[in-house]
Amino acid sequence: METVLDKFLRYISFDTMSDENSESQPSTSKQLVLLKLLVEELKAMGVNASMDKNGYVMASIPSNIDKKVPAIGFIAHVDTSPDAPGCNIKPQILKNYDGGDILLKGSGKYLRVEEFPEMAMYKGQTMITTDGTTLLGADDKAGVAEIMCVAEYLVKHPEVKHGKICIAFTPDEEIGRGVAAFDVKAFGADYGYTMDGGMIGELEYENFNAASVKIHVAGRNIHPGYAKNKMINSLLVAMELNAMLPVDQRPEFTSGYEGFFHITSFSGVVEQADVSYIIRDHDMARFQAKKTLMQQCVDFLNNKYGNIITCTVKDQYYNMREKVEPHFFVVENAIKAMKMAGVTPRVQPIRGGTDGANLSFMGLPCPNIFAGGHNFHGKLEFVPLESMEKAIEVIKNLVKIYSE
Repeated sequence: METVLDKFLRYISFDTMSDENSESQPSTSKQLVLLKLLVEELKAMGVNASMDKNGYVMASIPSNIDKKVPAIGFIAHVDTSPDAPGCNIKPQILKNYDGGDILLKGSGKYLRVEEFPEMAMYKGQTMITTDGTTLLGADDKAGVAEIMCVAEYLVKHPEVKHGKICIAFTPDEEIGRGVAAFDVKAFGADYGYTMDGGMIGELEYENFNAASVKIHVAGRNIHPGYAKNKMINSLLVAMELNAMLPVDQRPEFTSGYEGFFHITSFSGVVEQADVSYIIRDHDMARFQAKKTLMQQCVDFLNNKYGNIITCTVKDQYYNMREKVEPHFFVVENAIKAMKMAGVTPRVQPIRGGTDGANLSFMGLPCPNIFAGGHNFHGKLEFVPLESMEKAIEVIKNLVKIYSE
């Protein structure tokens, strides 16, 4: 069998960045290249697989036991975040990691233990990092590779008893549209798990409520020598808006169940400016309050400057907890599967979102399990090989648990 490292390195060689400004499905055609490859690889294993018109890859391995048991789905996304370069990835592979700082040779920067103390947990293991010029793609190609390894294992070991196993790979998760057109009925699973979590042991059935915000400021450009009482500098108005939002509710000052306002892009000239935000909170009431505050700030500035700001708020996904808790055994089974693999479960809220959030609201309860990576969406991303191997064990254990 091919190793998870072999699969992972192959998958991250594909540029699959999604694009929030695109209206196509999927948002970038380059995602389809990897998705088509996954179909080909599954078929080569002997697994029934296909890709629909929206770019969703679905596959299934039939049950090989007589009794009726739940069909279990495993899902991962192929796209990478637009927040950092995702092409020409040059991974660094450090065997028997010494527990110290790691030089990222492409940029001359370091992964420093002082800044990321969790690195010390992986002393003696094989660390896979970026070269400091791109993201790595462990979010979520680690999950893709793990699921593909289990699919290959089950096909090559028919003596392993299991119910129906459903597999899906999705585009556009990073821009909140991962399952916008996903056909849950066609997928065929009764319960699902996204392999899209972070460090080893993570298990999540709560996530943020999420919204995107697009701000456009239409200013008035006048020659600066004659601008008194005439110019409206859209850049300064946008900065004024940002200054009205609570500083302590920025991502860098929040943790746990604390939500935030996060400015993600800012561009413009004197005459016009565009600003993007994301709003996040686990609590629905606080989430709604944050959206209201944003609109109140816009209204205040429009009253001050004369209706020069447009604000478009779009909900992206909601907290899956209310949909998962009535089927809490799916969480308990994941905890059991981790303990069987010698992994200590770390049950915590996701400070983000997964395809599982929307899938849970679409009728497929879908907690999130670790894929093993750290520092997602940036050039300091890394994943220990042994964490990916443990994720494979967890999937195999879940297959066993649901077959009993």
